[in-house]
Amino acid sequence: MTNMQLRGDYFNGRWNMPVKADETITKRCPADLSVTLWSATVSYEHIEPVINSAASGYETWRKTSLEDRIKCLKKYQEVVRAKKNAIAEALALEVGKPLWEAATEAAALDSKVTVTITDSLERISQKTIKDVMPKIDGHVVYKPLGPSFVIGPFNFPCHLANGQILSALLAGNSVIFKPSEKTIYSAQLMVECFHEAGFPAGVINFINGTGMTASKITTDKRVKAVFFTGSRQVGMKILENTWKDIDKMVALELGGKNSTIIHHDTNISHALPELLRACFLTTGQRCTSTSMILVHRKIEQQFIDEFKKVTERIRVGHPTLCKPEPFMGPLIDEAAMKMYFDFCEAGKREGAEEIVKPRALDVGFQGHYVSPSIHYAKKPDLSGKFIQEEIFGPNCFFVPYDDIEEAIKIVNCTPYGLAASIFTREQSLYERCVRDIESGLINLNRSTVGATARLPFGGVKNSGNHRPAAVSMVDHCVHAIASLETQDDNSSKITDVTGLEESR
Repeated sequence: MTNMQLRGDYFNGRWNMPVKADETITKRCPADLSVTLWSATVSYEHIEPVINSAASGYETWRKTSLEDRIKCLKKYQEVVRAKKNAIAEALALEVGKPLWEAATEAAALDSKVTVTITDSLERISQKTIKDVMPKIDGHVVYKPLGPSFVIGPFNFPCHLANGQILSALLAGNSVIFKPSEKTIYSAQLMVECFHEAGFPAGVINFINGTGMTASKITTDKRVKAVFFTGSRQVGMKILENTWKDIDKMVALELGGKNSTIIHHDTNISHALPELLRACFLTTGQRCTSTSMILVHRKIEQQFIDEFKKVTERIRVGHPTLCKPEPFMGPLIDEAAMKMYFDFCEAGKREGAEEIVKPRALDVGFQGHYVSPSIHYAKKPDLSGKFIQEEIFGPNCFFVPYDDIEEAIKIVNCTPYGLAASIFTREQSLYERCVRDIESGLINLNRSTVGATARLPFGGVKNSGNHRPAAVSMVDHCVHAIASLETQDDNSSKITDVTGLEESR
């Protein structure tokens, strides 16, 4: 699949190719730079009709019965299931994920429909309180917000946006989806599945573009919700653009500087594969990737030595052509490569020792291939760039600790708070971590990656703004109204009103 034909923008129930090009984006395969995957035409003239389409689609969709909404979602599930192989191949070539990993993302689009209907729906189902007042019943009714804008990331261009879109649709909102400009084709395939599922015109909308496109849509008052997954810097820009619009819901899923604690009683044979996946899956380009590993001094040398050995066994190669299959593919682009090496250099400047050196790799294709790297910091600079900022590449660094209080203090020193984990047989230490670590996800004997859609997913501090996704995503797609109801229309009498003059 090297000839990826883009179809333009999708609104009013059909695909529309731009007539005028305000910007042009050319995408080269990160695994083989000699291959051009596609060229996208960006038109600002499509922004207005896209928003108009979403506004019209919302009026239709909010009046559509829940049963019919669910039928559309289930039809989409059938279509996306049938196209999972094509979606997986597109993800592998656009993002650089090995095909086996891309296939797990493609399969998640199908399963997320079931979770949204079975687990999320009950969170926004009407609630009734009988006799909330004498002879009066109370109701809580959840109503949709309006046209909702989903801005997707490059690392999971289908899976993360899919969860937000499904929740918004189930609640009765229309959707405008702008994918990352790095992964337009994968996202287009997903939108084609929505189209084939038969959603009414205007309910699903899709637009290509860059930050300028996103900014223009985000600030439009007709757009009632913004759901963004990406960097803290862009998240801050969205808040700056929307803070005066009180009526707009903004949910941010941002980065992480995630830590894992390896206690001295850890089952090392179990922890090694868990940590290997946590640090290096998706070439380290996950917001939940483990970056910092706090290892107890009693097992420090043994654990680092064994982790170094398995890290050096990682196969890096072309995501679809390498045989046997690689564990890691390339980074997304040249800028990501530069950032990776710059961060590793910053680590050296700040006193970190190289255990496994980062290298650019020749795997037989000209692409953005790098080796995983490991650093060690006996006395880390807790205020330095290496510890304070997100790398988004295949690097981890070890820091020794003596007691759990010291480990927790180091975990909490970063400005992020997305995911953390501890490996130990002591339940009390895990409970201490849950109590004291500033993070949205805290796992026991489980890596920081691979969250479940049946639990909330979101961080604190610079990792999010208290609007977790996954099962609780639907909470941010509605607003609650209260209603009092009485069937006794003879219970109120004018004579019961205090302060009236007597009738004449």
